[in-house]
Amino acid sequence: MNLILFGPPAAGKGTQAKRLVAERGMIQLSTGDMLRAAIAEGAEIGQRCKAIMDAGHLVPDNIVIALIELKLDEAEDAGGAIFDGFPRTLAQAEALDEMLERRGARIDHVIRLKVDEDRLIERVTKRFEDQGRPDDNPETFVTRLAAYNAQTAPLLPYYGDQGKLAEIDGMGSVEAVAAEIDAVLG
Repeated sequence: MNLILFGPPAAGKGTQAKRLVAERGMIQLSTGDMLRAAIAEGAEIGQRCKAIMDAGHLVPDNIVIALIELKLDEAEDAGGAIFDGFPRTLAQAEALDEMLERRGARIDHVIRLKVDEDRLIERVTKRFEDQGRPDDNPETFVTRLAAYNAQTAPLLPYYGDQGKLAEIDGMGSVEAVAAEIDAVLG
């Protein structure tokens, strides 16, 4: 099973993905984690990504798609992937569909975590104070949120038209959100 957890930064996608990994044995493909790892390694691609992310912009599709494609074999061996933070654009969604189709696979479910943006900004500000992640800087986050809203809005009808989209209240407790996700996945 391949599923996409869809929602703005800090909506709880990572928390739910980690739970699904533990409970179902799937592989989490978090572009945010992959990009942070590339930055930590100090590789040239990581340095390019750092400058883009620190400015609050989305990393270009070709870089993100290449990172995802490198992990698909591992996900297939585990029985499926949880895409967290990917796709973010229509071009990425189409590229993902093509990559999976070449492998005889597909996206089975897209779960959108709907959130209150004002409360989300409060959540990120607290996480920034607690963890100090540069991409959680409240000013940068507002830019990331605007980019998310502008660039990912076309994905809702894209997956909705395919009958794969389920919307869940992402502002509930971790347990309540988990229960709703489990109900969708069956």
